[in-house]
Amino acid sequence: MSLPRYTKVLVIGGGPAGATTAGFLAREGVEVTVLDREVFPRYHIGESLLPSCLEIVGLMGARKLFDSYGFQRKPGAYFNWKGETWTLDFGELGGSYRYSYQVRREDFDYLLLSHARTMGAKVHEGVTVRELQFEDGRPRRAVCSVKGSESLQTIEFDYLVDASGRNGVMATGYLENRKFHDIFRNIAAWGYWKNANWPKDCAEGAILVASVPDGWWWGIPLSDGTVSVGLVQHRDAFTQARRNNSLEQLYENALAMSPLMTDLVKGAELVSPIKTEQDYSYASEAFQGKGFFLAGDSACFLDPLLSTGVHLAMYSGMLSAASIASILRGEVTEEEACAYYESSYRQAYVRFVIFVQTFYEAHGKLGYWSKADELSHYTLKAGDLHRAFLNLVSGLEDIADVEQVTSHLMGEMARRVDENLSMRKDKSQLGDKIGSKEAEDNARFFDAIEGLPCLSEDMALEGLYVSTKPRLGLRRVAVTV
Repeated sequence: MSLPRYTKVLVIGGGPAGATTAGFLAREGVEVTVLDREVFPRYHIGESLLPSCLEIVGLMGARKLFDSYGFQRKPGAYFNWKGETWTLDFGELGGSYRYSYQVRREDFDYLLLSHARTMGAKVHEGVTVRELQFEDGRPRRAVCSVKGSESLQTIEFDYLVDASGRNGVMATGYLENRKFHDIFRNIAAWGYWKNANWPKDCAEGAILVASVPDGWWWGIPLSDGTVSVGLVQHRDAFTQARRNNSLEQLYENALAMSPLMTDLVKGAELVSPIKTEQDYSYASEAFQGKGFFLAGDSACFLDPLLSTGVHLAMYSGMLSAASIASILRGEVTEEEACAYYESSYRQAYVRFVIFVQTFYEAHGKLGYWSKADELSHYTLKAGDLHRAFLNLVSGLEDIADVEQVTSHLMGEMARRVDENLSMRKDKSQLGDKIGSKEAEDNARFFDAIEGLPCLSEDMALEGLYVSTKPRLGLRRVAVTV
């Protein structure tokens, strides 16, 4: 395989972040090359999508392709947490979203990368980036090896998007700027089951979430009839349990702690080995720099409770593509685009951090996560918190101390979560709430967290927001005289 000697934009990684970046850029006529060390389709965990992912797919011009593929439709979630059960259906209180999908990632990611190729992106699989070469602190060349060949090839580029996932070519190899959260150092163990017993009061296609001591379970139904059943535990709890148990015994023991999950797999057949993976939450100190952007898991990763992984990957892919497209067209300077990308992507991440943290707080701490309230003290700065919630939560302007800001935000987030759940839990009364000011305000609040706030001029940052018409790019806020 011969790689191009030059490309305007090099994307390392063909997963959701990289494929989204490349698809959008190619659609704008930008020369973009994608390299991935794997050959697609390839297996990946992270099978439950937020509805916002489908909006991004639609903006890429691929909605019909994905809607017709046959993925399992996801109408919402079913929670069994600390002995209490409730269902959450997308859009039942209003808001922009009504459904999403449960997907086999090998299929979803392959479709996304294939769409980028169809748009004109040059995609090379089985290629590993061995080294990046810099000029004046700016990455300019990638030295690569191709699977099955001993020779090295070099690609020169003007802009780099590192979407290489947790391996993080730039973040771990050169920047060394990742900060790991002290609390959410998790390990996941999962397998696939056939003939599972779906709860009668749970909508078809919803994700199951069930708490157990020191962790929680997911149950994700897939279109082929199998169910992904996975355990998430804090590293210390997992390690302690493994001392006297095999992985399979640990998995079975944890299943027995949840009546919901025990019933789910009763009489079902485990049709895969048990897989494990570290789910350590982290964020890089900077998501961008001279000539480069970190996208998806290369920049940050968060506890999987809220299924945020693919959303953040595709969101950052769209942001990086809009930023680079506007730079190349001379609409903004590189410094302006980098500042916007940093603010927009980091704020999306910070909002989810507070959301996850508040959920654990509001619905009962679990063993090793009993100090979850300390999370943001170690990883978030007061300025980041201010910026992330300035347009959503009042009363932040005069608070400078990070602990006070965190407390204020968690109080407001807890109020919003409780308000949301109280309206949803009693379905017989739900009809009276729909269309009310309370429901609309609540829906708008969570749309700003789980949706695409970058598309709204009202949520502009650094005087910029993302515009998709007539072309994808960054647009300046209109100045009124």
